[in-house]
Amino acid sequence: MTSQTEAKGSCRRSLSTRSITRGNRPRTSPSYSMIPVGGPPSRPRLKRARRPAVWVIFATLLIGIGASLPTAHAQLDFDREPIRYRASAPTDRVARLQAELQAGHTTLAFDPRMGYLPALLEALNISPTSQVLVFSKTSFQRTRINPERPRALYFSDDVYVGAVDGGDVIEISTADPQLGAVFYTLSQQPGDNPSPVRQLDNCLQCHVSSATEDVPGHDLRSVFPDERGRVILNATSFHTTYHSPLRERWGGWYVTGQHGQQRHLGNTLFRKPVDPEKIDYESGANVRDLNGRFDPSRCLTPHSDIVALMVLEHQIPLHNQIAAANYRARVALREQQALNEMLGAAASEISPGIQRRLERAADDVLQGLLLVGEAPLEDRIQGTAGFAEHFEALGPRDRHGRSLRELDLRTRLFKYPCSYLIYGEPLNALPAPVLGHLFQRLGKILSGEDADPDFAHLTPADRQAIYEILVDTKPDLLAHWKSADGA
Repeated sequence: MTSQTEAKGSCRRSLSTRSITRGNRPRTSPSYSMIPVGGPPSRPRLKRARRPAVWVIFATLLIGIGASLPTAHAQLDFDREPIRYRASAPTDRVARLQAELQAGHTTLAFDPRMGYLPALLEALNISPTSQVLVFSKTSFQRTRINPERPRALYFSDDVYVGAVDGGDVIEISTADPQLGAVFYTLSQQPGDNPSPVRQLDNCLQCHVSSATEDVPGHDLRSVFPDERGRVILNATSFHTTYHSPLRERWGGWYVTGQHGQQRHLGNTLFRKPVDPEKIDYESGANVRDLNGRFDPSRCLTPHSDIVALMVLEHQIPLHNQIAAANYRARVALREQQALNEMLGAAASEISPGIQRRLERAADDVLQGLLLVGEAPLEDRIQGTAGFAEHFEALGPRDRHGRSLRELDLRTRLFKYPCSYLIYGEPLNALPAPVLGHLFQRLGKILSGEDADPDFAHLTPADRQAIYEILVDTKPDLLAHWKSADGA
């Protein structure tokens, strides 16, 4: 669902988001090209080589078949092995709920005013305090969306839900451990225990682009909407991530909360032509109450919490980065397997080129995990919905009561700049060589052994605190570090 600056499983026109490592330059038109990559190379008739010459032959083969091998950031034909996106059964939280509903083990209650939305959020353990509201016409339900009837989005660590008052369906998307973003809809018509229905082509035509790392993903954008919520197409729009300065964020969104002297594009309608020198940043600033802008009773809560928006802007691009790393690593490892079979090499053999691709995939995730390039805050941020309190309470906490979910909201998003998604299923389902390199390098960064300037924003106190929190709250990581040290 995607919206201008949204994030979701919406299934029609979404505008995309830039990757964590590619900056945050504005772009007015996304690219949806799909360049299929050939499958595993066909087996040539070669005599078995002696082991010392294995990688010489490997290099020679690459010259001949290099056109069919994807580069680190090439678009993938993810319907082929080893991904098989459409043919593979999801294993995410929504898929599990779908199975329970279809088996009759659970049901969703229908609310006369909100339909299945409250019951669905409860079943997926999503707090209504996460609600954020977008009024730009950027979802596949765009004909229903306008400033008087915004689309509400709710999220947890791995699931996103979108609903429009009076809409026919609820949009659901999730970060599946192996498939990346998977999209579903749930009918809003009263019926006999409906269950989520997986959506494919309608959603993928917008949810795969360079903005989503060329894999099925999610997207956030900030636009200039007119009085009816339509995007003013000849005006600049922005990909929104935690890299984005606040002045570029939330165009087309409602925003409730305090942000001091900082300004943003939310809560504001624009007229053509948009003059960048005459943007009204004041009318939408420090808004605590949306009454008078639309009827908040149309939604579960009267808020579009600024803190929830900021957490969402961290989470969405990192989910995309994790999914891209998973896809590219699995493709690289399959190519390695095919080449090992051709050359009679050991199954565990990994060429230097494949190893570099695996490490690059891990390093991209590590950048997002440690919030490299985060735009600094210049004033205190305060929400209105209680989302910050809900989010921080989720833990886990170390022996000193510290958590990676603790928010700073004065100079940066998190008190300890290492993402809580390190505990999540998608990251921990990365192929072993990628996860191993990621965890090993993370340990070196936290110890100070890795002095890469990309991580200079982490002070010695930050590194020590993050290390101690992870030791107490993620035991498998400590075991990995000890193993890497030969302990």
